[in-house]
Order: sequence, then C-alpha cells, then structure tokens
Amino acid sequence: MTLLRKNLTGALLVLLLMSGFQSAHALPAFARKYGLRCSACHEAWPMLNYFGQKFKDNGYQLMNDRDSPIWQNPSYWPVTFRITPYWHRESSDKVAIDSVTGVATSASVEHQVTSHGFDLSGLDFHTGGTLEKNISFYALPSSDPTGSFHFETVMARLDNLFGSSWFNLKLGKFELDNLISEKRILTLTPISGVYQTYHFLPPGDANIYGQMGDNQLGIEYMGHSYGDRTRVSAALLSTSDGNVNLAAGTNSYTGFFAASQAFDAGKLGVERVGFYAMVGEAPITFLTHGGVPVPGTGTGNKGFSREGFVGEIYLGKLDFLVLTQHGSDSAWFGQGYGNATNPSNGTPGAGLGTGLNCVPGTCTLPATARTPTWNGYLLETHYVYNPQLVFIQRSEWERVSQQALTINPSNLGDTDMYTFGLRWYPIMTSRAGFAWHNEYSWLRVRGGSPVTATDLTSSSLMSGFDFDF
Repeated sequence: MTLLRKNLTGALLVLLLMSGFQSAHALPAFARKYGLRCSACHEAWPMLNYFGQKFKDNGYQLMNDRDSPIWQNPSYWPVTFRITPYWHRESSDKVAIDSVTGVATSASVEHQVTSHGFDLSGLDFHTGGTLEKNISFYALPSSDPTGSFHFETVMARLDNLFGSSWFNLKLGKFELDNLISEKRILTLTPISGVYQTYHFLPPGDANIYGQMGDNQLGIEYMGHSYGDRTRVSAALLSTSDGNVNLAAGTNSYTGFFAASQAFDAGKLGVERVGFYAMVGEAPITFLTHGGVPVPGTGTGNKGFSREGFVGEIYLGKLDFLVLTQHGSDSAWFGQGYGNATNPSNGTPGAGLGTGLNCVPGTCTLPATARTPTWNGYLLETHYVYNPQLVFIQRSEWERVSQQALTINPSNLGDTDMYTFGLRWYPIMTSRAGFAWHNEYSWLRVRGGSPVTATDLTSSSLMSGFDFDF
C-alpha cells in the first residue's frame, strides 16, 4: 500500500503542474492529499509516467479509503496555481511591413523582425479531485498574460460505474484522450508549446474544428483494465473547438475514439502503443445579419477526419514519444469556408483560411479545388538523467499530400519543427514545484512568407522559472 500511495500521489502532481504556457493538469494538491512524492506519478512534471496515467484513469483516486473528501482535514483545499516568468527571444525572417524607402506606397515588403526581453505566461488556477468516492471533478480557470480568464477545463466524471473500471462517464470541457498529451507538454516556447501535428492545416484551409490539442465540449466514455494496460474511450463532442454558447460549428457533432495497449518490458519500463480517430462535420453556410454570420444558423455540414498511431517507448532513462497522423478535410474547408468566428469577404481559393461564409444556394467551388490531405510525424525524446534533470528533444514534420488547389506548389505549407531543451527541478514536494526551463525552437514553413510566398523561418529561445504552489 505504501508503494501504491507513492505512485498515485506523483500522478496527481503531474496533473497540476502541466498548465504551463498551454493550460494543463498537474496538482501538488493531489500529493498533499495522499502524502506522496511527485515522482510517483511524473516522469518529469508535468509529464505523467505509467502510474500517473493509471491514477488519472481511476478518476484521481488511489482506490482506498482516502479518496472521499470526507476523510480529509477540513482545511484541505485541492487547489494549485501555476505561472512562469521568463526571458525570451523571438525571431522571424520575413514579416510584412510598409516600404522602408520612405516613398509613399501601398505595397508591402518583407523584413526580418527580432525581439527579446522579459515576460510572463498566463496564470492557471487548478482545482480537482473527488466530490465523493467515484465522483471526480476538475476545474481550470486559465488566463492569458494580461489576466483575461476563460475556462480551459470544467468537467465531472462518474467513476467505476456498476463497480467496474470499464465504465466511466465524463461530461464537460476536457482534453481528448490522446496518449501524447498537449496539456502535459514539457516544451514551452511559442513554437513548441503546442504539437504542430495536432494543429496543422494546409494553406487556405479554414477548418478550425479538427484541433486535436484543444480541449473540447462533450461527453466521454472511458474504460480500462484493472491494471490500466488496456484502455479504450469514445467521445461525442460539439463541433465548436471548445468554444461556448454554440457560437460556431452549431448543429454538428464530432466523434473521437481511442484505444491503446501497454506491455511490460521488464527493466526497460512499460511500453504502450495506440490508435485514435477523430471524425466529424461542420457547417459552411450561415444566415447573416449585416454580413456577419448569425450563431445557431449553421447548415451545409461538410466532413473531416484525423487518424493516428502513437507509441510510448521506454529504454531505461531514455524514452520516445512517436506519432504519425493522417488528416483530410472537405474541399469546402480547403477553400476557406467554415470558420464562422472569423468571417472574411475574400475569394474562394485565395489561400486566406479565414472562414468564408457560403450564401445558401449560391456557392460553387473553383474547378481546381481538391480535398486537402496531409500526413504528420512526431518524434519526441526525453533523457531523464535523474528525477531532477531531464533533457528534451522534439522533431515534427508535416507534409501535404494533396493541396487544396491543383495550381498550388506540391510542397506549399510543408512544415519542419525542431526543439531542444532541459528542465532542472531543484525542488519537488507535495507543497510546490519549481523548474528552471531552458529551450530553443526552430520552425520552417514552405511558401509561408506573407508577401513573396517563399519559405518562412522562425525561432524562439527562452529561459524561465516554471513553478506552482
């Protein structure tokens, strides 16, 4: 039981510390509740290890008498704050500016822009745990650096229905059940703070609804074996990319399905492989008032899909996250239709990707329009020198296999991203977490420059203190 408690507490810590630049889930409050070390559940917070994933899948429970809040000290409050002060340098080699010759002209030119200085991340305010044994909750109000708040996560879950770990039901706004979690990401720069593969869209594509890394609104069934080796889940989501009040993607739904299997590799660790699929539809036609789409009037649903294979491979202190994903959108999305939250008066096929609105019965596609398809690849490596020092590397490659327009260059939008960093943890306690984070990221987009449509290259360098309490 002592070992079990240690493992579960660590998992809780991971969930709270994960907020970072992208809101995530990591709570020292969980460690305080069970009296465990962070390393029980975290490989390197906010990233979960096998036991931490099991703790999360159990509904933030150790499955003992301490799970119910009634057994806690009345002064215990399951809350954690996370924020990161840091220094950073951002550079882009081709930014559109007015002509620098001093001659009045409406033409734009491109110029390299580099900036550096001290800054802050947003503030994440985590609270989560159990309302009663087998009734879990999580709430995460999260702000941007200016203090403007939104709800990143709000969910409640019924755990172990009918006395079985195979029946768990979640309702609210939550992270999709991806093995590679963007909300527990170890990288923090503006380039690497999200997984490019989860958010990639070909040039001109306006389908904001297939963003795999974003928290979504819906209901999820999740089941797992007693030892958490086998996991399955299925979710029904509003096609809104997590936006509230049915402002976009109204009257349409998306399904997300995932399954994985873990294997014990002895001293090397627990390896896991899995598959996921996201299949949905979203409207391209909205009634308008003053030229602005009216919420709740979406029709003309068109389809999209994302399918991926994922693996977590452990070789002692060295581990790898690997992922390959195929994406496909309707040709209508590829021409810029569908994003009612950002309407545009542009021309179909112009590569704007800003959400053209189709007037009912009048829209046609260019003869050169095609269904955009693409493939993404991810390899992330962690070398855990010891529980207080981890080295990080990630490479991502996005390749468009079929452009939205036949006249586009075949490599338009192809993306390469590389990042390297380290995190040093001078303290890891049930009261607080602290990490000194250092990282460099580099990104190239083929044909992505705003004026000349040549390759666009950006880089980001940062060093900061990532802490929660």
